[in-house]
Amino acid sequence: MDQKNVNMTQKTEQPDKNDDSGKDKPSGLMEKIQQLGQTNVPQLSNDSNIHCLTIVGQIEGHMQLPPQNKTTKYEHVIPQLVAIEQNPKIEGLLVVLNTVGGDVEAGLAISEMITSLSKPTVSIVLGGGHSIGVPIAVSCDYSLIASTATMTIHPVRLTGLVIGVPQTFEYLDKMQDRVVNFVTKHSNVAEEDFKELMFAKGNLTRDIGTNVVGEDAVSYGLIDGVGGVGEALKKLNELIEEKKANHQEGLIQ
Repeated sequence: MDQKNVNMTQKTEQPDKNDDSGKDKPSGLMEKIQQLGQTNVPQLSNDSNIHCLTIVGQIEGHMQLPPQNKTTKYEHVIPQLVAIEQNPKIEGLLVVLNTVGGDVEAGLAISEMITSLSKPTVSIVLGGGHSIGVPIAVSCDYSLIASTATMTIHPVRLTGLVIGVPQTFEYLDKMQDRVVNFVTKHSNVAEEDFKELMFAKGNLTRDIGTNVVGEDAVSYGLIDGVGGVGEALKKLNELIEEKKANHQEGLIQ
């Protein structure tokens, strides 16, 4: 083989520096961050028996919100909850909330799925757990709130075109009853007290409702205790050990 052919062979074997194939394809880690806002998904939680689920920003339901809004998409959360229930390596769920609320039906769907999990669950409200974030916070087996965190309780509202007929009011009233019934069933607050907070006047500027902070949420019976991440993980580990003990006791009997 002459020198010319050798040079040609070496040239063809060198990678093309201008080749852009795969350049724009996100890695597995980056794709998880973009889609779910976190690096680990329930199927890959091999380093811990606890999965952390974050509910942040505005809870997005059937309507897509503008791109500048920080959102939690319920179509991302629901498959995670199913995976958490199916994965035997995950023994507990920690739900971290800092949300302004959002779609009522999406929030109730997430709340119902969390409360129906067979594994121990603990929620912690950091910053705020407003509006439909309240049912999500109380849906866990045990709920905590930071001393500076707040929860806004107000009636259900509709945005956009509303038909001014009695049926619209009845629909809103029934939807509101769904929220009230869920919260009172999964917390220690009485229905009368919760409705009083919901329809209170003078607490919110140009609106009705109540904003409760930290210990106030505990005193009303909405939240079980005041604490941070350390207390939440400690309580969740206690619930996990308690479930294991009950399971072993059942096997012995």
